Amino acid sequence: MELITTHTHTDFDSLAAMIAAKRLYPEAALVLPGPPGDKVRRYLSREFDNLYLFSQPGDIDLPAVQRLVLVGTRQAGQLGSLAACLSNPGLELHVYDHHPPHEGDIRAQVEHVAPYGATSTLMVRLIRGQHLVLTPWEATLMALGIYDSTGAFLAPGTNREDLRTASWLLGQGAHLETIARYFSRALTERQAELLAQLQKNSAPYVIHGIRVVITWLESREYIDDAQTLLQRVMNMDGLEVLFAFMTIRGALHFLCRSNLPEINAAAIARSFGGSGQAAEAVASIPDMTREEAEEKLLRLLQGSVRPKDRAGELMSTPVIAVTAGVTLSEAAEMLTRYNFTVLPVVQLPGSPDGSVPPTGLLGMISRTVVEKAIYHALGKAPVSEYMTTGLAALSEDSGLADIIDIMVANRQRLIPVLRGEALTGVITRTDLLSLLVDDPGNVSPDLLRADRHPSIRRGRNLSDLMVRRLSRDAIVLLRELGETAKTQGCQAFVVGGFVRDLLLGHSNLDIDIVVEGNGIAFAGAFARIKGGIVRPHLKFNTATVVLPDGLRIDVATARLEYYEHPVALPTVAVGSIKRDLHRRDFTINAMAIALNPERFGTLADFYNSQNDLMAHRIQVLHNLSFVEDPTRIYRAIRFESRLGFHITRNSERLIRNAIRLGLPRQIEGLRCLHELRLILSEDNPIPALRRMEDFQLFPFLWPGLAQPFKIGRRVLHVLGMAREAIAWFRLLQDNTPLEQWLVYMLTLSCGRTTAELDSLCQRLDMPERQRLSLLCQKEKAEALEQELFRHPEMPPSASYWPLRALSEEALLYLRAIARKRAIINRIAHFVTRLRGMKPLVDGAGLKALGYRPGPQFSVMHKSLLTHQFDGEIRTRDEAESFLAREYPLPGRK
Repeated sequence: MELITTHTHTDFDSLAAMIAAKRLYPEAALVLPGPPGDKVRRYLSREFDNLYLFSQPGDIDLPAVQRLVLVGTRQAGQLGSLAACLSNPGLELHVYDHHPPHEGDIRAQVEHVAPYGATSTLMVRLIRGQHLVLTPWEATLMALGIYDSTGAFLAPGTNREDLRTASWLLGQGAHLETIARYFSRALTERQAELLAQLQKNSAPYVIHGIRVVITWLESREYIDDAQTLLQRVMNMDGLEVLFAFMTIRGALHFLCRSNLPEINAAAIARSFGGSGQAAEAVASIPDMTREEAEEKLLRLLQGSVRPKDRAGELMSTPVIAVTAGVTLSEAAEMLTRYNFTVLPVVQLPGSPDGSVPPTGLLGMISRTVVEKAIYHALGKAPVSEYMTTGLAALSEDSGLADIIDIMVANRQRLIPVLRGEALTGVITRTDLLSLLVDDPGNVSPDLLRADRHPSIRRGRNLSDLMVRRLSRDAIVLLRELGETAKTQGCQAFVVGGFVRDLLLGHSNLDIDIVVEGNGIAFAGAFARIKGGIVRPHLKFNTATVVLPDGLRIDVATARLEYYEHPVALPTVAVGSIKRDLHRRDFTINAMAIALNPERFGTLADFYNSQNDLMAHRIQVLHNLSFVEDPTRIYRAIRFESRLGFHITRNSERLIRNAIRLGLPRQIEGLRCLHELRLILSEDNPIPALRRMEDFQLFPFLWPGLAQPFKIGRRVLHVLGMAREAIAWFRLLQDNTPLEQWLVYMLTLSCGRTTAELDSLCQRLDMPERQRLSLLCQKEKAEALEQELFRHPEMPPSASYWPLRALSEEALLYLRAIARKRAIINRIAHFVTRLRGMKPLVDGAGLKALGYRPGPQFSVMHKSLLTHQFDGEIRTRDEAESFLAREYPLPGRK
């Protein structure tokens, strides 16, 4: 495992250096050792490109770290809990730093230390040396790191390389506006005096529950950074709204700053003849004194500022809720009776007259889920089994910004309002929309900024990322697909795992295309252009294109699916890309990238997918997902294990409910086999298998066992040995085909009879030829292990022929179950030496000696090899003597 980290209290230079290091070490994980500084924290919440995933120190298996990359520090005391990695045996340490030597510096195998003004300068020079291309966002962050560390190139220690590097970054698209937003220099003496005036003259007012500060100053000289001074005052005093009257050279100027949706700075400034935006505005006031202008401002505020919108004032009450035991059919009646789309689920109901509110919020149930559940004959099930849990709730005094944040960022259609445990009200999307439509100007644009809520950035373009992470051939292929879509008059998207892995930085060459239009016609047109072949599947409106180089591209018509009954295969209808993504298994797989030339690289994310990707969450798109298709249980486990993500509490509850209903039992054998094969084909399937045991899935996969299957100590040991055996084999026999999943199938059967393995194969509907072969190999491998265990002195020739009769998979199974190291060594000797050994006298040699070709050649070769294996024949002369003695030619003595 590789880690990239820096010092605690991370600043912009060290953050930028970490991102630069990620370009040099693409497989390494990014880990902040502790909470960053305030400015960096604000930057991360607003500007940070969510393609870069940060892990928490507590989520890292520190003893497993084999390479540690440090940037911006060489001091162990600055690494927090990550310093424990330094004691790992064989740790490979790489250091990148610009600080001068200091007592206690860590010594590393790889050190890049240079006396620049910023570590970012050092890192960018290394990136340039490797001819890597930066995105404008990366260039901006690295420039910000240099500006911040060098104090805008004025701090001691700054040199010309810092300036040259910053200039190059500007050429790469660095945004000075973003740098200015976060970079702050030390105040000059005059600025400090002006700031002191603004603070001294500040007067607070409370208007309709909102704290407003009005200040003023007078200056005989022009103030060229007045807005910067105001921002300083707001930051230092923790203000949300600030108005300032500045008399400069006798002229009165009015500056407005507001971070609250209840106060629109632009509307206030317009009353003074000014202009601006909801958060920041200015005006010049030629016909009033400062005192008159301040009086007018207070009157405006009293008349135009709305009372602060609190959740307690916006909520709908009394609350209509259902308890956990109410059936879905009963919930459907209530939804219809009150014309609701969502109902809260609580522990205790309130009084009928609303005087006593419901208590103990558990979740919510939607009309969509209820109707679909009833369609699947689940109307008698309690709502608790299909409700959505983990809701974000608010108190009655929560503000509008909190409401918007939950409704937009969490995509939560209903917000419970609590007073302690009591559910006093709910806020719906209708409530919020009604408020905003009445006065949309009161919403600060900052509340709906795309970079604050990453998944609202569904239209962001990923072209730069695609160029950086995909091969040139892959980019050309995707552009050709988009050009074909344009000529066919349709829209094409690459979807699913390809998009997920692109964002994660993982390699994935499985290209799935969804077409808004006729997917089969599109596939045919593309196949003709590329000289490939197309295999249409009319029932599902899909097709597979096979290119001349063997690459397969799956094409589907954008569709929606519905299930006639639980576990059934889906019935398909034509739909849009949004509906097509909604039918996907998990949110992280429900993203698409447009390929048509005019929109190439544009991301479509309708379901909070990027946020779930950042948070490492496996989350279903709707609460009946596992009922309609229980195979998604196996896929959730596989993705959790492969990606290192976690299944959300709500999704885990839904999985356990589907298992309690026995739905995995109804999955067809071949579909179970497919999912199990995928799990057993992962690099390390052991965590997934243990998760399957945790969910109690094995009784559905392997029913009828006298002793239920469990991953006990013995099975766990053999699984670990099988994984070791597979790694050993691939290291030695890289080009030899190996069906890894069959090794693990055999391993799961250790300690079980052949008949019991056969029952598993029968449940999985394994093809008969494969089933019989697997059973035969199990018997041979286990019998040979017994023989080798009892007779460790057996000569190599005696074990060669039984070992040769085993498949590669059975051979590795034998190695995994071996009870003595001598058996493992014997297998290694067979693979590395004996299996490749040739008779010292081949067929041509036998003919040269006078033997006539025939069946006897095989007997002679086998006899020769037997003696060669045991070391009794080592040279050709010895081989020829042996042949002359054992197989004399007629007429020769």
